[in-house]
Amino acid sequence: MAKFPTSEWTQTFMEKLNRDEQYGQIAHKWEGDILFIIQPEGVLEDQVRLYFDLWHGKCREAYLVSEEDVQKPAFVLQAPYENFKRILTGELHPMQALMTRKLSVQGNMATLMRSVPTVLDFVRCAREITDDFV
Repeated sequence: MAKFPTSEWTQTFMEKLNRDEQYGQIAHKWEGDILFIIQPEGVLEDQVRLYFDLWHGKCREAYLVSEEDVQKPAFVLQAPYENFKRILTGELHPMQALMTRKLSVQGNMATLMRSVPTVLDFVRCAREITDDFV
């Protein structure tokens, strides 16, 4: 288990995605990288950006993005820290967060909506490895 949103959490999550058979089956058609932009709020004093390269049910790369990195991912998910935390604790359903704009998305919404099972299983995996927050 790892503390969100740290570099350790990012690596633990990548390992979880790569060994989780259910995620591998559900996400077998997914092609696209994701950048999470976690806006400072409460105990999180600085913005955190997490990058995940997802391809056919596997995570090929995952890391904490430095200020110098310029990413142009297929999807950018952005929200205040507390909204990400509420999603990871199950207090806020990820699709409700999208629809109520508590989580903003840049990218092809049609692709995202066709891939709701993949999105929900991605969140399940994240919840299973998260036991603490900064």
